[in-house]
Amino acid sequence: MSGIGFDAQRFFGSGFGGHGGALGIAYRSHGPEWAELELPYREELIGDPESGVLASGPILALMDMATSIGIWLKLGVFHAHATLDLRVDYLRGARPGSTVIGRGECYRITRSIAFVRGQAHDGDPDDPIAHVAGTYMSIGGYK
Repeated sequence: MSGIGFDAQRFFGSGFGGHGGALGIAYRSHGPEWAELELPYREELIGDPESGVLASGPILALMDMATSIGIWLKLGVFHAHATLDLRVDYLRGARPGSTVIGRGECYRITRSIAFVRGQAHDGDPDDPIAHVAGTYMSIGGYK
C-alpha cells in the first residue's frame, strides 16, 4: 500500500468544506502514511474566555482528520470509513493565540480496521498538547 494515488494537498485545495472547513483546518504537510494539518487560532474556537484557551472539540476534530488522511495516504486512495475509537489524552491547554498543529499517522491496516496515532502541539513537538490513538473501520473492507 502506498500514498501515491491520494494527494492530501489537492484534497484540501479542492474547496474542502464540512466541519473541517468551518473550523479553518488547513493542509500543512504529508508523507506516505502521515499527514500534518493546522488549526489556526480564532476567537470563536475559544473554550475558556478568561484564559483564551481553545476548546477541546476543534482539537479533536483536527486529530480525527489528520489520522483519517494518514489512512488514505497509506491506502493510496480515498476510502470511506468510520471512526470506531479515538482516544485523546490532553496533556495541557493550547497557548492562546497559537496555531495548533496536528500530525496523524496510520501504522497498520487489517482487512477492516485501520490503526492510528498522533499528536497535537502549538509549535514545539517536544511539548505536545495531546496524544491520540484510535481505530477506524471500513464496512466494505480495506483490503
